[in-house]
Amino acid sequence: QLQLVESGGGLAQPGGSLRLSCTASGFSLDEYSIGWFRRAPGHGREGVASISDGDTYYSDTAEGRFTISRDNANHGVFLQINNLKPEDTAIYYCAAVHDTLNADYPLALPWYDHWGRGTQVTVSS
Repeated sequence: QLQLVESGGGLAQPGGSLRLSCTASGFSLDEYSIGWFRRAPGHGREGVASISDGDTYYSDTAEGRFTISRDNANHGVFLQINNLKPEDTAIYYCAAVHDTLNADYPLALPWYDHWGRGTQVTVSS
């Protein structure tokens, strides 16, 4: 069974940093395009960043503070979030698709067919 597991969330102060991890069981992430999404309280799920064949994509909100990276040796995909803001408070999900992302829609939710359960990030002083 294919499973994605997110980790690294928690409580952080504004201005701080967090590094979220996405790992897989049942398959290797190396051959998949991976996206990070989040759902803030009272909002729908939105795309944050994605990586596909070495190309990275970011939402306008994430550009400049978020960095997505892949470690094929350790089969993980990471999301570094710097200069955290209270509005970054959300459940963060990673998702995978066994295909190259369409560069016009790299954060479109329907592309992705494997989802993790999420990790909570809370930014508060």
